[in-house]
Amino acid sequence: MGDLDDEQALIDLLTPFLRAKKSRAMVFFDRAATGHSGQRNFGLVKAVFVPAGTTADTAIAEYIQQLGASARNHSLVSSDRMVQAAGRAHHLTILTSQSFSEQLELLSNQLPQPTTQDSGLSEREVKEWEDFFNQYGSQPPDGLNP
Repeated sequence: MGDLDDEQALIDLLTPFLRAKKSRAMVFFDRAATGHSGQRNFGLVKAVFVPAGTTADTAIAEYIQQLGASARNHSLVSSDRMVQAAGRAHHLTILTSQSFSEQLELLSNQLPQPTTQDSGLSEREVKEWEDFFNQYGSQPPDGLNP
């Protein structure tokens, strides 16, 4: 279960970055759970869950090969030398994981941080809504019947 949480955490981390950059990403994860291999869309992130018996590195190299000439329009984030070599052979822009992590952190510090507003109702508001709904009993007001 920890791996799934880690994968979702990465997707959650990438999403605001991609939104700010007006971009999309594809991420590859090793050792998909039985029955969970394949591609899934998470908004701006497409995740590829690579089944046991192969590696994400191999899947990335195959994906780059499939891109053909359009590979030049993509960037590759990896610190693995074999994966980087596959990317360079197809003229992708290469970023190390460390370099990309620094970009994520820099942008994260520039984005407005979410506020911790309590969206709950006050006791007075709850009482007002209770009174409103109680005045009609089990019958909704006219015009609201389905």
